[in-house]
Amino acid sequence: RVPAPPAVLHSSPEDDGETALPADALALGALGSGAALLVLYSEYTLKTTGCGLPAGPFGAVGAAEGVSYLGVVGTCAYSVANRIRTGKGLPAGPFGLLGLAEGLSFVAIAVGIIVLLFQLYEYGYVPNAVPMEGGMCQ
Repeated sequence: RVPAPPAVLHSSPEDDGETALPADALALGALGSGAALLVLYSEYTLKTTGCGLPAGPFGAVGAAEGVSYLGVVGTCAYSVANRIRTGKGLPAGPFGLLGLAEGLSFVAIAVGIIVLLFQLYEYGYVPNAVPMEGGMCQ
């Protein structure tokens, strides 16, 4: 029996055939965009309060925040690797979501660097990922 080739990549009709899209580009775009928006909200909260998002019930908000930061870094790394390999960024993807995720991820990283500098200037420290007993962020 001959195994079928993996359906990982396909060409998008709006592309010129040079750039291949992951088969799950819609999910990557939607999840990447959502993750970047959550990171941007987290950075806004950090800038305005000096603390990140609260952990939430059962730590769900904190977990989503942590996974979102990883997703933003992963989206940017995927985009940079694609640019090195093909000379182009990520394709727009279905409904433009993959391109939106790429753009928002780069914006989130740039804003994160700016917020980090403000945090160091205004407070002199970066809050821990896990709030400490008796610390400012509880």
